[in-house]
Amino acid sequence: MVTENHIEYWATNDLAMTDLARLKLAEWAWMIETYHRGIKQFCGIERCQARSETAQRNHIELVLRAFLRLEFHCFVKGISWFEAKTSIIRQAVRAYLAHPSFIF
Repeated sequence: MVTENHIEYWATNDLAMTDLARLKLAEWAWMIETYHRGIKQFCGIERCQARSETAQRNHIELVLRAFLRLEFHCFVKGISWFEAKTSIIRQAVRAYLAHPSFIF
């Protein structure tokens, strides 16, 4: 949240950096932050419980693939990550309720 007294500090070795260049870098940084939030919140990249290097690598690769598919789906449909995830879960629950495979 930007307030009147808000001060934002940037460290750089580029002494000739303009305000426009800094704003461009700030936008890139925000896009990276959004990407990391999305891949954690919607694809569970941090939830890998495997110990072997190969299993962890496979988990990360599959999560990245799932996230790219989610991004493409959201782009094509013009919807948010939240709407996409809700619609996927809703369809899965509806299909299960129509033909339950596990009965207790």
